[in-house]
Amino acid sequence: MSENDDRREAKDDGDLVEVARVNGPFEAELIENFLASHGIASIVRGRTAPFVYPLTVDGLAEFKVLVVRDDAEKARDLIAARPAPDDDPDAPGRT
Repeated sequence: MSENDDRREAKDDGDLVEVARVNGPFEAELIENFLASHGIASIVRGRTAPFVYPLTVDGLAEFKVLVVRDDAEKARDLIAARPAPDDDPDAPGRT
């Protein structure tokens, strides 16, 4: 079993550190995939009620992105440096 496999199978929540907190599963999944593309395994934890309208009330759609403690600093740096949608000068509608 490799070191990465050990990290992915962190069984104790004490080994995991929150690196991001977002409103909604879609943004959480984007961050999870972004970190994975940089070799950092993560876990998304959150709660959401079945809904017709995507509303955030009292943290119901709040999601936390967790990584192994050893990867936390790198993950936070990557998340802080990731481009925002407004950063793309070639995006449609931009002059």
